[in-house]
Amino acid sequence: MRRSPQSQRWIWVAVTGYRATYQEEGESARERERARESFEKSKEESYVAADMDLRSELLKSIWYGFTALDVEKSGKVSKSQLKVLSHNLCTVLAIPHDPVALEEHFRDDDDGPVSSQGYMPYLNKYILDKVEDGCFVKEQVDELCWTLTAKKNYKPEKDNKNNLPGKDAFRLWCLFNFLSEDKYPLVMVPDEVEYLLKKMCMAMSVELNCVELEDFISQDAVQQNGFTVWSFLEMMNSGKLTRGINQEITSMAIEEVYREIVGDVLKEGYLWKKGQLRRNWKERWFTLRPSILSYYTTEERKDCQGNIPLDKNCFVDVLPDRDGKRCMFCLKTLSKTYEMSASDTKQRQEWTAAIQTAIRLHSEGKTSLHKDLKLKRREQREQRERRRLAKEEELQRLRALQEEKERKLAELELLKEAQRQAQALLEHDELRRRKQHEEMQAALEVQLREAEESRASMQAEMVLKEEEAARQRKRIKELEAMQESLEEALQQEIKARQDEEVFRYAQTGLLTEEEEKMKALMALQEEQEEYILKTQREKQELRQEMENKSRALEEAQRQLEEVRANRYRVDQDVVAAQRKLRQASTNVKHWNVQMNRLMRPIGPGGMSPYTVPDKRLDIHTHSIRMRSGDCGGQVIMQHSITLLLDQIALTQPVGVF
Repeated sequence: MRRSPQSQRWIWVAVTGYRATYQEEGESARERERARESFEKSKEESYVAADMDLRSELLKSIWYGFTALDVEKSGKVSKSQLKVLSHNLCTVLAIPHDPVALEEHFRDDDDGPVSSQGYMPYLNKYILDKVEDGCFVKEQVDELCWTLTAKKNYKPEKDNKNNLPGKDAFRLWCLFNFLSEDKYPLVMVPDEVEYLLKKMCMAMSVELNCVELEDFISQDAVQQNGFTVWSFLEMMNSGKLTRGINQEITSMAIEEVYREIVGDVLKEGYLWKKGQLRRNWKERWFTLRPSILSYYTTEERKDCQGNIPLDKNCFVDVLPDRDGKRCMFCLKTLSKTYEMSASDTKQRQEWTAAIQTAIRLHSEGKTSLHKDLKLKRREQREQRERRRLAKEEELQRLRALQEEKERKLAELELLKEAQRQAQALLEHDELRRRKQHEEMQAALEVQLREAEESRASMQAEMVLKEEEAARQRKRIKELEAMQESLEEALQQEIKARQDEEVFRYAQTGLLTEEEEKMKALMALQEEQEEYILKTQREKQELRQEMENKSRALEEAQRQLEEVRANRYRVDQDVVAAQRKLRQASTNVKHWNVQMNRLMRPIGPGGMSPYTVPDKRLDIHTHSIRMRSGDCGGQVIMQHSITLLLDQIALTQPVGVF
């Protein structure tokens, strides 16, 4: 969009002040260039935002005009109607109209109707892109679109005395478009409706009837979709909100709110102004907008006496009373200082605050106070909605936690009931265990007495067996001595045999000599034969004696082996008896420990009884016979070892007390 000469003049003044300020500060050229680029960038951004806002406001009004031409409500309008609409828009927007452009743009669509989506590119390219800010009156665009849409949609009751005049309905329609959401179809949320009605009631100095408003808002269509402009006008025509108020007062309030919100009038009223040349005081009607302060001769605003442009270099200051004027203040710009006087202190405070607000909006690049307030209210609604959703999520979470808590409490009650039942069973088991423990204690006492008796008898038998073992050891020593004597006799026999062999060798030599001297000894043959016979008899006797000694030695060795075997068996029996005695002593100690534990108090948890198996002890009698052979003698030894292994209770622990 191109900017008006007035806007360009304001920009030139701001840039001039900007350059003068930097020249006075003596900054370098590079710093001035960076500052200028930053200023130009922020300026362009503000212009872009202003252009987008203007385009958005124009589109809202044009949307009503387009939908009014859609008689069949199909979302499409014929080309002939669009030609008329486009021509009228170009007329009120003060841009040249190209009648051929529409035909060329929709050449491929033949003669069929055009939808809003298809009309939007043409509208943007050939109409809205050519619009210049300040070269047209937006109220005329709104009147054109209102005329089109009111014929189709605005149908008040003819007999209703509360019907709004056409001008008031048009202004309410413009206010609705300004405060509606930027979504199509256009609706206004109940908060914005309440805000608008409160502004109107404030202008009429009455209080808003919230009951009637809440009844209307409570309707299902309003709650789901919000207010449409026709439902809003229907509510205003019903007279419920303006009951008892004069129609002229209502019209004046609507006009005041319309000028404030749509016309961006921050404040209006009479002030005394001091002239720049004559320096006299005159009463003027002042109208304050975000970028300019205009003053007129009267409140009809027909004769504009001057405009004071506002920028970030302007500021307001309070002046003391003088020249017969009170409640004075001044507005200083780069070129002039304007002195004004209000009717009272309250009016002066309101005017100074309003002018400061206008200067702030202009310095921030904002063109409308109520657009800024609308965005802030929208952000607040979104924040409230987010907080509401968060609160609902929190409530759902709390409900889930409450349900979980109740479920856990129910489970806890079940667990307590189960615990009580388990406690009852535990007490019953405890009584049963105590009874079993007492019975087991009595049985163990009986077994302990029996074990003591068995131990005493076993000790007596062990004394007897030790005495018998001593006798056996003595007998073994005697047998060992006998074995030694037999070994000496055997050595002697071996020596005799060796002597016999020597003698035999000598005899052989003699026989050899005898054969050699046979001839010499022939005379002595008979004597020799006798001698030989005698020698043979001696040899036979000696051989017989040697055979008898050999048999005696073998018998002695056999008896010695039997004695050793008997001695080994006796030693094994003694070791077994000692082992059983130690085991019995260990069992007695164990029974004593168990008795000591049983005598202690029984605590909770129960005891596990011992199981005492009975083992029988057999009485074994071993007879050992030993035979020993000096001259066929026989020694019989009878050794009886009696082991008491019956009726002794050997205990094995099966639990822990």
